Amino acid sequence: MFKTILVPTDGSDRSDKAINNAIDYARHCNARIIGISVAEPYPFSPLAESSMAIDPGIYEDNVRSLAEQHVKKIADAAREANVTCETVTVLSFAPDEEIVNAAKKFNCDVIFMASHGRSGLSRLFLGSKTQKVLAHSTIPVLVLR
Repeated sequence: MFKTILVPTDGSDRSDKAINNAIDYARHCNARIIGISVAEPYPFSPLAESSMAIDPGIYEDNVRSLAEQHVKKIADAAREANVTCETVTVLSFAPDEEIVNAAKKFNCDVIFMASHGRSGLSRLFLGSKTQKVLAHSTIPVLVLR
């Protein structure tokens, strides 16, 4: 049985499905939830016109705030279900690496995460964070559609 479940979220409806499934599992198996949301830093470009550039500090404050809202959704749902939950937000250009690192750091047994369902050329060119987590995780990954 899984006792510590990592649940990454980006705030999407598909992530909500993974959250609900993880909490339901945790409630029935007396497991705990670790919620994570990874905010991507300001994509600095030295070639950007200064009049058109967004203040990186404001941008990063906004994405961190959004990530905190995403994990708060996990914490609130877990509290309502009487499931132990801890949350973390991270600022990184590599969400997949942060997810795998968090699984190790918190001694997770499984990762419940959403698939974003890309297909065709968009999947080929954009890659999939879920695919990268699957490739690098040393623990089971339950992918929900």
